[in-house]
Amino acid sequence: MTASTTALYTPEVLALATGLAAYPWDESLPLQGEARSQGCGSTIALGLDLDAAGRIARVALRAQACAIGQAAAAIFAGAAAGLGAQEIGAADDAIAAWLAGGSALPDWPGLAAIAPARDYPARHGAIRLAWRAAHDMLPTN
Repeated sequence: MTASTTALYTPEVLALATGLAAYPWDESLPLQGEARSQGCGSTIALGLDLDAAGRIARVALRAQACAIGQAAAAIFAGAAAGLGAQEIGAADDAIAAWLAGGSALPDWPGLAAIAPARDYPARHGAIRLAWRAAHDMLPTN
C-alpha cells in the first residue's frame, strides 16, 4: 500500500468493512434492492424489513465493493434502524453535498471514520450505495 492508501484504509475502516457480517443477507426480507457505483463498479444488495410506521426495523447487506464501500454500508446499517424514507433521503443528499465539497460532515453516526475518502472521488459512488438503495426502496407515503 502507498502512504495515501494507508491513510484511507485505516484499521477502523477495515474493521467496519468486516463488520458487514453482522448484517447477513436474508432472502425473506420483504424489501430488496441494489445500487451500483457508475464510477468503480461496486455494488450493494440491500434487504430491509419495516415496522408498522414504515421505518427501517432490520437491515441485511451483501456487498461487492472496496473496503470504503463496505465500511460505508456498515455505517449505514449501524444507524438506519428507526429511520424512514425522508431521513434516509436527507442523509443521502447531505452526503452527496459533502462529497461534492460541502464543508459540513453529515450528521450520521460513524461517518467520520470514512471522511478521508472524500479526497478520493473514485470512492464517492461506493460511499453512497446503501443510502441510495434504501432511498429507492422505501415508501414515501
